[in-house]
Amino acid sequence: MGGWMEVVGVQWAMAESTLAEPWVQSGKPGAPIMMAYLAVAQLAPQLFLGLIGGVVADMVDRKRLLLLTQFARMVIAIGLFAVAFKGNISPYMLILLGSLDGIAMAFNIPAWQVLTPRLVPREDLTSAITLNGLQFNLARALGPALGGILLGFSVIGLVDHVAKMLPGTANFVNWLNSLSPYDIKGTALLFLLNAISYLAILIAITRTPPSPAIPKDQRGHPWALIKEAAKFAWQHRGTRNLIIGITVFSSLATPLLRFLPILVKQIYLPDADKIARERGYGALLGVMGIGAVVGALTVRFVPRWYPKHHFVPLSITMCGLFLCVFSAVTSLYFAGIAIFLVGIVWMWSFNSAFAALQLLIDDRIRGRVLAICNTVSFGCMPLGALLGGAIGEYVAGHSATSPNAEGLGAQVGLGVLSVMLTIVGFVMLTWRTPEIDGVAPGDPAYEKRPGLVRGITANAHRPVSTQSSESDAAI
Repeated sequence: MGGWMEVVGVQWAMAESTLAEPWVQSGKPGAPIMMAYLAVAQLAPQLFLGLIGGVVADMVDRKRLLLLTQFARMVIAIGLFAVAFKGNISPYMLILLGSLDGIAMAFNIPAWQVLTPRLVPREDLTSAITLNGLQFNLARALGPALGGILLGFSVIGLVDHVAKMLPGTANFVNWLNSLSPYDIKGTALLFLLNAISYLAILIAITRTPPSPAIPKDQRGHPWALIKEAAKFAWQHRGTRNLIIGITVFSSLATPLLRFLPILVKQIYLPDADKIARERGYGALLGVMGIGAVVGALTVRFVPRWYPKHHFVPLSITMCGLFLCVFSAVTSLYFAGIAIFLVGIVWMWSFNSAFAALQLLIDDRIRGRVLAICNTVSFGCMPLGALLGGAIGEYVAGHSATSPNAEGLGAQVGLGVLSVMLTIVGFVMLTWRTPEIDGVAPGDPAYEKRPGLVRGITANAHRPVSTQSSESDAAI
């Protein structure tokens, strides 16, 4: 939960800094493109180090690797708190610390992903991945909502409020107020809570069973290991198309989270005070997280016969459509409804795609193949933010007389990306990839006739009822 509160703090701090009058008047890059630069700083390390992280995850004990990367991220979180507490936070400082955290994440993500399949039996893998996604999105639901509320408070303010309700605490309240220069509030409070949360994560990791590396007699040269995994990822049609789908979805859908603070400040609540905007931002993120939790709980109602090579592109298409609606509304209320629906299909898209990918990969090369997926998807993710940011910068530049030019630019940029995602979803749903479900040409379950309606209904895979079979036999 702490990590998502940090996301709230970082992106809110970037929005506040780049929408402030001194920054705008200085002629520096606008808020949408600065959000894109932040995305590049946080995710570009994955592009350059992701493959190395996958190799390391297959060659060392994953538990020890997780302890190391989580400790590194805690140190970075402490640094972020320190600069925020001293009032030295700036867009460039956020970009620097974001890039350092991105380096740690390049080694952290493969270790997490490889550890999960080793902790559960293969037949329970899909359920385990769904459960892992559920806890992740519970944190995303509660963390941002709590973070948005805490943005408007301070440690001393909270304690002072409680103390005033207790009799005989006047002297304590006076002493507490004398400490106001040392108060922790706003984004600094969120960053402090995030740093503390890593202690709980480190303790939890120490209690997991060891996840040993690949035996030395099964290892090879690092480049040969990468080459082997890349060959499998490219030649296996199901794996290749899943990685492409995850990459496109990540690139075109995730800019929503980057532009959300700008939309709250300039579109949904342009005349509200600082606290109302902060809580509105946290509320929208929380609603999206709740939608994702609903998605995790409802995905089990998808019929067992409905294949993943239909469900994955269907989820991507629906997410694109709901994002189109979100990018068009100007009301906080309707934005909340739209982002709730986005959260549901967001969860369906990621969980179904990664579950299918995990089932297609042998444990011996899982870390490396997943590292390739992470490298491509996370490495390309900033491209969507850069494209949306560039469109937003262009629109804002041609709407300079509007007081909400940056917000309008963010809306248009997000809208263009949403339309692109919808088109990609329609294409994937029309020309499907049965290999995603592990079936090959000649298999009875292999059905590849193109068609959008066939892609939605999956009638070719629907089991024939006993009654229908008897009627057909009689005919």
